[in-house]
Formats: sequence, C-alpha cells, structure tokens
Amino acid sequence: MSVLICKNIETEGPGTIGDFLNEKNITCTVLELSKSADIPDAADFDTLLMMGGPMSVNEDDIYPYIKKEESLVRDFIARDKRVLGVCLGAQIMAKALGSRVYKGAEQEIGWYDIDITEEGLRDNLIARLATHPQKGDIWRKFKVFHWHGETFDIPNGAVRMASSALYPNQAFRYGKNAYAFQFHIEVQKAMVFEWLKNEAVDLDKIKAETEELYNVYNARAYKFYELFFQTV
Repeated sequence: MSVLICKNIETEGPGTIGDFLNEKNITCTVLELSKSADIPDAADFDTLLMMGGPMSVNEDDIYPYIKKEESLVRDFIARDKRVLGVCLGAQIMAKALGSRVYKGAEQEIGWYDIDITEEGLRDNLIARLATHPQKGDIWRKFKVFHWHGETFDIPNGAVRMASSALYPNQAFRYGKNAYAFQFHIEVQKAMVFEWLKNEAVDLDKIKAETEELYNVYNARAYKFYELFFQTV
C-alpha cells in the first residue's frame, strides 16, 4: 500500500492519520504543496489524502496547486482508489466533483456535535467512527473538532454522511471509497492548541473540552482508519 498526502499549508499535516500509517508501516509520500512540490503520477499510489488549510478552494488563482488536487481527486476516483479529504481537502473534493463551495453563515471553531445521517449509519466506515470505543454502542450524535468558515453542496451522486447545526453538509461519501469530512478527524491535542493560540476564541474553554473529549475522539478516529485503509 502506498499513500499520497497533500498538505496545503505546512502547519496542517496528517496528524493522527500519519501516526496510524507509521504504526502500521504503511508507506506514504507527503507533498508540501505550499512549497511548490511536484505532483506525482496517481498510478504510483492507491490512496489520496488531502489535508486542511486556511485558504479558500475558490482562491485557486492564488494557490494554483488546488486545481492540481482537484485533478488528482478525479483521477483517483476514476481508478476506484481510496480518497479522504479533511476540511479544505473535503471542499476540494466537492469542487472537483462539480459542487459549489461557499462561505458559511459563521465560523465553526471548537468542539461541536455532528449528527450521523441514516445513510451514514448504514455505512460501515462511518458506523465505526460513530461507535463509542469503550461503551461499544453507536452514537448518532457526538462531538468532533471543527475549524472552518466555508461549506459545500453535496456533489451529484454522493451521499451525505453527517451534518451539524451550523453546517448541514459535514461529510459525504462518493462511490465506495471516497470520503470527505468537513471536521478535523486527524487533529492531535497539540495541534488544537497550536492552531487556536492566536484566534479570537475562548481558548480556556476549548482546552478544557479537548482534555475531556480527546481520548475518545482519537479512538473513534483510529477505528475509522483501521477499516478505511483495509478497503479496496
């Protein structure tokens, strides 16, 4: 197995996804796109991961590599390979599949609930994410970490997997192997504190919630990774 990871900005890396890949000795190549990394041939990889970033997917005139990521999405999906987009990566997926990406009503920053849809509950990977790692039961509603101000329409042919009060489209699946998450499944505890240290948020509240919620959240993410990287 070989995984291609696209970083849109240096500070937003694969986080716990990278930790998982290292633990499982899964080969990965990380592209620092903000440093003009060359885009390799999709044929050399079976999985594409696209991470977050503060820029807009609609700023591809400023960040021309976004168009290259869109092309990668279409290429990997056409080859029926695994794709996972997180935050900006999810928005890139949506745009690559023909959907609109636009500013949300307000920013969603911190730990907020998502609601898993009926289709999400029937999806084996999303059900793994929704299963409480200690209690073993499926939670239709649980808290995830958000940091975004834009949203997307669900692409034609895709299935909505999750929603939130502020952002109805939090996750979708396209085909069998392509998943898009508006929220940050990959976040490490240190990343939360680093990202938000200069933001106009209640950092003490978010730190307290992070200490309370993180271990279970991380375990949920690992359950998703275990099945996602077995697929195909």
